[in-house]
Amino acid sequence: MSKVLVKVNGREITENDLNAFFATLGQQVQGQFQGEQGKARLLDELVYQELFYAEAVESDVENTPAFKAELDKMKESLLKQFNIKALIDSVEVTEEEAKAFYDANPQYFESQEQVKASHILVDTEEEAQKIKAEIDGGLNFEEAASKYSSCPSSEKGGDLGFFQKGQMVPEFEKVAFELAENVVSEPVKTQFGYHIIVKKGTQPGGVQELPMVINQIMQQLLIQKQNEAYLSKVEALKSKYTIERF
Repeated sequence: MSKVLVKVNGREITENDLNAFFATLGQQVQGQFQGEQGKARLLDELVYQELFYAEAVESDVENTPAFKAELDKMKESLLKQFNIKALIDSVEVTEEEAKAFYDANPQYFESQEQVKASHILVDTEEEAQKIKAEIDGGLNFEEAASKYSSCPSSEKGGDLGFFQKGQMVPEFEKVAFELAENVVSEPVKTQFGYHIIVKKGTQPGGVQELPMVINQIMQQLLIQKQNEAYLSKVEALKSKYTIERF
């Protein structure tokens, strides 16, 4: 049972109520109500709302024509959204449907060859040659990257992870793809400076395996089927109810 924080005219405000109210706020607004002071301000707001509720009950606002008209509008909107949501939620996609789509459309799941590389970036060819000589003399590449490289990847020993063609500048990319694994390149000039590159691995291109993409397929098929269900229902309702345009 949630802890009761305040009672207003006999009605309880609990910790769950406070947390639920906080969750309805946007992220930017939530930032204004952090910590104990922020929670206290939110709790005050809930208390104020309960005070207005108490007065509304006492004044019998519920039975005024204006309130009834507003309530009818809200009820109408809720009925629309509830019925649409019920339709959308009833749509399902099976793994068998996803597999059938995968088998029929392999072109959608082709991946390019990727390489995994690390590099060291410096401003001048002279610096690059000096560092390359140190590496050839036994200095660990990762240590050299951490010590000398101006690229933020230096914090990870120069590791750039996997990338495919088109993601790096052409001069860098050409060397990275042509290098043999674990061979340190000569300095490579690009618009950013001089790079020393080592290829750490290769991931061949080809059609991605089904387990890697099945969740993506199921989500795409679900959206497609939901749209189809919605439009199909609309057509059925058009034939059932009259539409008069003016």
